[in-house]
Amino acid sequence: MRFNKNFVCAIVLLVLFQFAFVLNANAHAIADLSKFSRTDVGLIYLKLGFTHILPLGLDHILFVLSIFFLNNQLKTIIWQATAFTVAHSITLGLAMYGFISPPTHIVEPIIALSIMFIAIENIISEQLKPSRIIIVFVFGLIHGMGFANVLTELGLPHNQFLTSLLTFNLGVELGQIAVIILAWFLIGKWFNKKSWYRIRIVIPISAIIAIIAIYWTIERTFFAA
Repeated sequence: MRFNKNFVCAIVLLVLFQFAFVLNANAHAIADLSKFSRTDVGLIYLKLGFTHILPLGLDHILFVLSIFFLNNQLKTIIWQATAFTVAHSITLGLAMYGFISPPTHIVEPIIALSIMFIAIENIISEQLKPSRIIIVFVFGLIHGMGFANVLTELGLPHNQFLTSLLTFNLGVELGQIAVIILAWFLIGKWFNKKSWYRIRIVIPISAIIAIIAIYWTIERTFFAA
């Protein structure tokens, strides 16, 4: 129980981080980058991609954690995270090049539902199924549309469009890997071999994530501005 309380405290801290960064959201409104070098533009969007996960992307953090908890072998999780990145890179690129135009009021509730689905699967499945990587890939396509809405607000420099798009994706991937490694060092390394790991850690934490995702689904469906 003590561990679960610590996890809840961590979630609360992440929410507080979100509010703190929202206050500085204007810092993400990038001015004219035409005079910046390719390297400088790349570093700017690399940072934006990373911070969109840590600490700003609580929903994406919970999705990655949901991937982590069913099987916290680093190699397996990183393969899933890579499939997720490839998928969201596809839809993000299509959206930013104008081939698709995902409506936010539909995409955001589906992102919340994807988190709920993975969290519930952790509760009802004791072992990782081969289909998980396919499911993660499909949900990655949806999350990429969410990233597109963020990048549309930020804007991409016309003279460095591809560079900024690729480095933003790389920053997102690095953010995801950071979440995975932190979770592994804080939880997986010490507890994953314990007989009580699933009952005391995986199921309670997955249930908390599912409840948060259900709340977000309702909020984004019925109360979105």
